[in-house]
Parts: sequence; structure tokens; C-alpha cells
Amino acid sequence: MAKESPKEIFLKDYKLPDYYFDTVNLDFILKEEHTLMHSKIHVINRQGTLSPLRLDGVDVKLLSIRINSKVVKEGEEYSLSSKHLILHHPPATQFVLEITTEIEPQNNTALEGLYKTTGNFCTQCEAEGFRRITFYQDCRDVMAKFTTRIEADKSLYPVLLSNGNLIEQADLPDGRHYAVWNDPFKKPCYLFALVAGQLVSRDDEFVTCSGRKVALHIWTPTQDISKTAHATYSLKAAMKWDEEVFGREYDLDLFNIVAVPDFNMGAMENKSLNIFNSRLVLASPETATDADYAAVIGVIGHEYFHNWTGNRVTCRDWFQLSLKEGLTVFRDQEFSSDMGSRAVKRIADVLRLRISQFSQDAGPMAHRVRPHSYIKMDNFYTVTVYEKGAEVVRMYETLLGKKGFRKGMDLYFERHDGQAVTCDDFYAAMRDANNANLANFKMWYSQAGTPVLTVSTSYDAAARTFRLKCRQEIPPTPGQPTKEPMLIPLALGLVSPKGKDLAITSVHDGESLKFLKDEHGNGVTTVVLRVEKAEQEFVFADIPERPIPSLLRNFSAPVRLVSDISDEDLLFFTCS
Repeated sequence: MAKESPKEIFLKDYKLPDYYFDTVNLDFILKEEHTLMHSKIHVINRQGTLSPLRLDGVDVKLLSIRINSKVVKEGEEYSLSSKHLILHHPPATQFVLEITTEIEPQNNTALEGLYKTTGNFCTQCEAEGFRRITFYQDCRDVMAKFTTRIEADKSLYPVLLSNGNLIEQADLPDGRHYAVWNDPFKKPCYLFALVAGQLVSRDDEFVTCSGRKVALHIWTPTQDISKTAHATYSLKAAMKWDEEVFGREYDLDLFNIVAVPDFNMGAMENKSLNIFNSRLVLASPETATDADYAAVIGVIGHEYFHNWTGNRVTCRDWFQLSLKEGLTVFRDQEFSSDMGSRAVKRIADVLRLRISQFSQDAGPMAHRVRPHSYIKMDNFYTVTVYEKGAEVVRMYETLLGKKGFRKGMDLYFERHDGQAVTCDDFYAAMRDANNANLANFKMWYSQAGTPVLTVSTSYDAAARTFRLKCRQEIPPTPGQPTKEPMLIPLALGLVSPKGKDLAITSVHDGESLKFLKDEHGNGVTTVVLRVEKAEQEFVFADIPERPIPSLLRNFSAPVRLVSDISDEDLLFFTCS
């Protein structure tokens, strides 16, 4: 079997797959010495191509291949390497592909795919773990409906879980049993999940906005079940919040969470079967702090919110990782803000960004929110993709307002439900829903580095005008020595020496005069300026006294702010 060297993958080289998978039937026979896996895949040749079908597979023993029930023979019909199974001459139309493989989860020290630890079987398929289960097109844009049958020894593995709804279960001879799960929604294979083991559940129920009853189960080892009450509360709160704020109703009959101490990732949003490391779920009054409770709310919400932003609408390729993670981080930040103190949550998130992400942007590991290449995708699960990605989403809301952002989200779901899409598709939904000018905004995805926004001010008492001069610079980063100006939303207010927000009735941005009114016809107290050029000046008219500018309100953009505001004026804000 030939070995293959790592290969750098580039965003610019993306092309649609020649073959799609429509339905996938998986049959797992779990045993102590090995696991047998039989897959039956309905394959669609997208354009009648005669190109080979290339399947990914790592540490998988191939037992047999059939196409339309006919045995496929090695050599002329297929070839095998350490990372791929290549079918040389698949049919030019639709066909059924059956593959039987053998794997050893108990020896899977990579902890990707299906592995066994402390007596339980568990999966982790993001980013590329499914290829350690069977041969498959391990691509984000290959989405299929999965039906999964799991068979195991009932005394050792009484609980058998997978994605979707439980449609069948029964006992078998020799102390074995099986369960069949069906997920009616198409998904890429990285969202596949399987858990089998000795677990108990805390059970509850949620009634959706349309009146459907959803069974909720949080599964843990027996000794931990008493610590799951807060997680149950958090899940129900997240389900209700997503309905009210984003109009997103849960779509299946049940929702399972598994919390085990040796899950190798923090948490994973597998469709309807979220898997967590126990430390992120368990909490009890005897040992947990307020911060612990808040963290559980945030992470439970995050993985649940992926049901729509990541699962129902997923990424076309891994370069678009921030499309699901940045967006879902923003959603969990908003959820946590509504569940607790919005100001405290925002301050904590900005501190983390400034400490961790700004440092990454300033160092040798600086990279774009949407990377342009990778060798191993695991290297891009970073604060830039997640936290800075969330700030990019927040800037859409800052520019468009809450109502405009919701319109953009609604259009995004309407256009792309059941699809694998890109950051450009999200941008287009926001722009089109609001007929908005978002020129230069996509630079936030393609340029690394933290912009430096320098602001200088002046006040003309005779003319009653206040001037704000802005200059933006994006420092060089590895591979990007020069940068273009970006659209930076600068939220500001003008505060009187007595600590009162002054009414802003107009602003001239160098090209046009804009009049500003709130819902009552009065001037606004916060305005969002569009800093789009390397240098720009804004003039505010009818300002009765020298104001103290309150810049970058709510941290409206992830930038380093340099201004001529005196220490005395800054102290004024902290004391007023």
C-alpha cells in the first residue's frame, strides 16, 4: 500500500465534487476485538463524468466493495493507498456503492473517528475523523441522509446512540441488541456521531413554538447524573431563545447530549447528538462558581445553536470554518448576554479578544478569518477564526441594526437551508436583505492583522462644529505585506462636560450630508460612522459646546484605537 505525503490545500483550487451521496446506510457491529462496518451509499454522478471516485480512508481495513451488487476487484477496477480508495471506472449515472471494512476502536490512539475509552465507544469526526471509520468522500459539500444501525453486547453497551430519531430497537440472540437511528436532514459526514456504553440519562421535555414535544436526554456516567440539572435548564433556555430571537425551531423528536470525562474535544455539535467533555457540562452548588454556571450556559447554547448555523446550513469547505464558528460564537455571546449581564459579558469577550486574538494577529501565526490554504485543518481552530470571526458577524449587526441583521439571517436561512455554503453567501444575504452598501467589508475575511484606527478631534465654537479625523492602517502580517482599507464601523457618542449625551442631528462624511433622527424625531445619541478609506473626516454640525467623544462604543470593531482624547477626559468617562 503506497504512502502519501501531506499536501497543501488552497481555497482557490476548490471545485464542485463530481459525485454526490444521496442516502447513506451504516451498519456497525461493535465487538471487543474489532468493529465491522458496512456502508451502503446511493451515489449520484453529478454530470455523467468518467472521472474516478476518490474516497478517503485512514487505518481502515478493506474487506469488500460492491457496485450495484457486483463485486469490485482490486487492480483494474480500484486501487488502494494509505489514505485513499480510488474507484477507477464507476458508472456514469446513479449507483449503489457497498463497502465493508474492519476497524479497531480500542487501538485508535488518534481519538478521531470511532474510538473506545474507559469502556465506551465514542466518535469525533470533525475535522476529518470519519475517514477513520470507513472509506468515504470526507468533504463538507457532500451531504447525505444517514440511517445508522448499531449492534453490540447489551450488558456491556446498554445505550446505543446516533444522529436523528430512534426508529427501531430490539434484543438479539446471545445477549446482543441493536438500535436504528434515522436522520432525515442531509449532513456532511463530520457531523456523524455514535456513542455506545454504560450511561444513564436525565430526561426532560421541551415544547416548541409550534407545539411539538421534543424529548431531551443528557447522558453521563452514573456518578455524574446529579450534576446535570443546570445543563438541562441551559438547553431549554437555548431552545426557547433561538425561537424568540432568530425564529429557529428545533426540527427533530429528541435531542441527546452525552457528557463523558474522556471526550477528546471540548464539545461537538453532531446533529441531535452533542458530545461534551464532562467539565463543560457538569455543575453542582457545592463546587461550582457563578463563572462555572455561566460557562455551562454558554457552551450548551453554542453547540445547540449549531443545529441551524453549522448543521442545517453548513460549510462548503474548511476554509469557511468561521461561517459556522464565528457566527455561532456571536449567537452564544448574545444568548449569554440575555441570560446574565450584557455589559459584563461584552467586557469579558472584548478582554479575551484583545489579550489572545490581538496577540495572534501581531505574531508569526497571524492568519485570515478565512484562511487561503492549509496542510492540516486542525491548525485553524483558533481565536482568529472563532472570536475575531464573531466580531465580524457583530459588525454586520452594528452596520445594519438589529432588525436589519435579523432580515439578513432570515434570508440566509431561506436561501441556504440544507446547503453547504461560503462566507460570501452570508455576506450576500446580509447585503441583499437590506439593499446595503457593504463595500470593502469582505476584506475582514481576507486580510489578517488588527487594524490601527487613529482618531484626532477638533471643535469650532463659533461654527458649532465638531470634526473627527480618522486614519486606518493594517500592519503587515506573514504573506501579506500590504493591506487595503476596510469598512470599519465606528460607533460614537458626543458627551457634554456635564456627562450628558448630546443629540447628533447630522454628520458630513466628506461626500454627503446625512440627517439623523431617532424614532421620536429627535437627534440620535449614538451614530455608527463608516470608516472606509485610509483617511476620512467627519463633521458634526450644531454641537453647542466642546464635547468629549465616546469612541468605539460597545467595541464596535476589533481594532486598536489611538486617539487624542486626554487622560483627563478618559478619566471623566470612568467616573461619570
